[in-house]
Amino acid sequence: MSAGAPGRTRPRLLVLSFSDITADARVLRQVRLLADDYELTTCGYGEAPDGVAAHVRIPDHLVHWHKDRALLLQRRFAAVYAANAVVAHLRERLPREHFDIVLADDADTVPLALSLRPRLGVHADLHEYAPRENEESWRWRWFVAPYYRWLVRTFVTRAASVTTVSDGLAAEYRREFGIDAGVVINAAAYRDAAPTPVARPVRLVHSGLARRNRRLELMTDAVERTGADVTLDLYLMPNDPAYLAELRERTAGSARVTVRDPVPHAELVGTLAGYDVGVFVLPPATFSYRFALPNKLFDYVQARLGVLVGPSPEMAAVVRQHRLGAVTAGFTTADVVAALDALDPAAVAGWKRASDAAARPLSAEVQVQGWARAVADLRAADGG
Repeated sequence: MSAGAPGRTRPRLLVLSFSDITADARVLRQVRLLADDYELTTCGYGEAPDGVAAHVRIPDHLVHWHKDRALLLQRRFAAVYAANAVVAHLRERLPREHFDIVLADDADTVPLALSLRPRLGVHADLHEYAPRENEESWRWRWFVAPYYRWLVRTFVTRAASVTTVSDGLAAEYRREFGIDAGVVINAAAYRDAAPTPVARPVRLVHSGLARRNRRLELMTDAVERTGADVTLDLYLMPNDPAYLAELRERTAGSARVTVRDPVPHAELVGTLAGYDVGVFVLPPATFSYRFALPNKLFDYVQARLGVLVGPSPEMAAVVRQHRLGAVTAGFTTADVVAALDALDPAAVAGWKRASDAAARPLSAEVQVQGWARAVADLRAADGG
């Protein structure tokens, strides 16, 4: 039945993601944005998100990132994609020519989305710069990066519209592939709150993934060395258990630094609100890291914190534009120490007030309208 046919007033929209959607903040924002206006089906790992008409669950034992090594070596990229267990599974279970629109999350989902032949087209939302995502690994650069360049060049360029997470990534997609991508930042939902008074000592916080190439010890070591009256708590996901164990050992017995267990996403911003300054100094180990504009920056804003970041161009631009905090001179421990040594509680109070002023314009409710417009444009091709 078509989108405008009698008996069905809402177009059929599929949100396709090779992630657990209930734990994927960006994809959840898409679901919440679109559920009221579309007959929404989701496809991903885990349980169905609230508010959807249907959910196609990817079995937990199927690994979406696995690629046949022999086929990669032979540069038989179409065969690599077809051989993927998740792709093969979903091709048997997702109906072709059934959906009006598919919103495909990340480059890996786009060929499958196009193969479903949605009547009004595919919108691709690219969470990373796919051809350079893991470029710190020479094996990945040699064997996997060519596959992703083929995938983007062959399929993402055929999407009706594209969005990504930052201006830097959008510029590179345009330069290398001629893709005109819009930008939807990873903003958090608006939280109605007021800044809290600055504590003594000033309470610093970092939340996110425990990954070795993020070099979180730059921040922990700097807090140990600074002369400023500060503490640092880290809420870390155990992505690399060995690295997380090393961080715990490195900070064991510290009077200033505490590695804490992660909190559920729904509780994160409320937990962060008990602090004063959110910190993230991310050395540019990869292209994606260089142009990172992560969720945590906007979580810090909704928690009404000041913000301390490294000179990563996207994060630094947001901090400077909204006067949210400070940008370190570089990515070394000494650079972070210098920024902490200059920390002034009165300035921190001003940063927290600036976060309060920026909380509405930097909220998900404002920023996700980029998706709403992109999908509405596809719908408009059908007369509304």
